[in-house]
Amino acid sequence: MKPLGLLGGMSWESTAVYYRLLNEGARARLGGLHSAPLLLHSFDFAAIARLQAAGATAELAELMTAAARGLERAGAAGVMICANTMHSLAPQIEAAIGIPLIHVVDVTARAIEAAGCRRPALLATRYTMEQGFYRQRLAQGGLLSPAIPDARGRLAISDIIFEELCCGIIRPQSRATCLHEVERMRPQAIDSVILGCTELTLLLSQGDFALPVFDTTQLHVAAGLDFAFSG
Repeated sequence: MKPLGLLGGMSWESTAVYYRLLNEGARARLGGLHSAPLLLHSFDFAAIARLQAAGATAELAELMTAAARGLERAGAAGVMICANTMHSLAPQIEAAIGIPLIHVVDVTARAIEAAGCRRPALLATRYTMEQGFYRQRLAQGGLLSPAIPDARGRLAISDIIFEELCCGIIRPQSRATCLHEVERMRPQAIDSVILGCTELTLLLSQGDFALPVFDTTQLHVAAGLDFAFSG
């Protein structure tokens, strides 16, 4: 199994899920006492969140690319950003390293297309929902037309992510809020749901919805394992 480099800590709550799932996947494939060879750069999320809120893209890119290069120097064969929102900097990171970046949007798009869905509802941070990088990459194959909640819904979901899930707080009423926002999106002809924030896997699952659900954390981990075991 090739070693994977993880850009994590954004937040550590979901990075811990990545760590567990990657190790469980390695053990499932190799058996016995096997676990995944992982290299982790874990950021202080408070600093990252402040830069996000300030729109300090250049500073964020400098931090992320430096960390990715560090993982490459330490022996990582591929890099995973353990956060959907920070994939806004994927082009800069890819340009800074000589190893593959396993892109969460690409693996999510492939899964949605393979399932025959075309109009997914994207639930994520406001940055991911409102900035073009995520929806445009989903749609670049010409098959997908992602939808997002209205301004009120985007704020409600983003607040749940930053104020609760990133702090390890799981509230049933917040699950109900997310389900309500998806119902409000029905007039947009949605046919599926993307859990487009790595923390949303802590709150929501397929069992909460009648529509097909695409959990980006689990899809990303599966792609990382496939890469690590390839060749």
